[in-house]
Amino acid sequence: MWSLKRPALSALSTFSTCISRVRNPGLADRLALAKPAIVVASTQFDKAARVHALHSIATHDVVAPDITVSEMEKVYTQRMAKNGSPGRDTYDEILASAPGGRCPLCMQRSAATLDHHLPKAHYPALAVAPLNLIPACSDCNKAKLDAVPVMAEDVPLHPYYDDLGKEVWLTATVVERQPTALKFAIARSNAWDDTLYARVNNHFRSLGLAALFASEAAEELLNIRHQLQILRDAEPMDGVRDELERRAQSCAAARVNSWRTAAYRAWSDSDWFCEGGFLPGG
Repeated sequence: MWSLKRPALSALSTFSTCISRVRNPGLADRLALAKPAIVVASTQFDKAARVHALHSIATHDVVAPDITVSEMEKVYTQRMAKNGSPGRDTYDEILASAPGGRCPLCMQRSAATLDHHLPKAHYPALAVAPLNLIPACSDCNKAKLDAVPVMAEDVPLHPYYDDLGKEVWLTATVVERQPTALKFAIARSNAWDDTLYARVNNHFRSLGLAALFASEAAEELLNIRHQLQILRDAEPMDGVRDELERRAQSCAAARVNSWRTAAYRAWSDSDWFCEGGFLPGG
């Protein structure tokens, strides 16, 4: 997961913008009366997230005084996410915060939607709260579903509040058989407590990142195999390893815990791989 800067947008201003064009006078009045509850919910979210206690926030099915889950979901879908809606600029601003347009949750696929960190079906007061909205790819968004955390270990990683640090925590191991492959895993950072370690592992497992990274690494190997063979033929002892080490260093300079960095580290560390294991027939 990549960390992101928290949005500067307030829940009150975002909600006010989203409901600014409601034509039904009765609904407009009722939504306006919900503004204090929206502010309280966002403030509570921020305080809990800062101490990694989002599991302590109670689910609810009414936003005071009388706004239903369905009505709040429509504020998001029709008045924020919909093209041309009053809140679409805010939606696009949050979406654009994804680094390089990539999903910060899987660090690989394109961020094409906003994910509700706490699902709007169970926390409707947070339906358009910027702190609860994270740029994400469709696959990660779907994988999270509408799960409600009941313990600290259950809380998904949040790019605005969780920082996994710069120690190496993503590793890969070469499978020494043909066709070769990589197995990705999480290595516990010295800076993590037990709860964060459990949350990182839950994140890795629930989003299927081991399979995603292994697939991407297989494609990467396919693209560089010809060059590695040329290097092996020219410098049988060190040509392949030197090239892989250079690539590992270059990738690490950009992102120390990207799948590419982990892949090139694993390949360069494997004598079997460097001595020809990268070839289709070994």
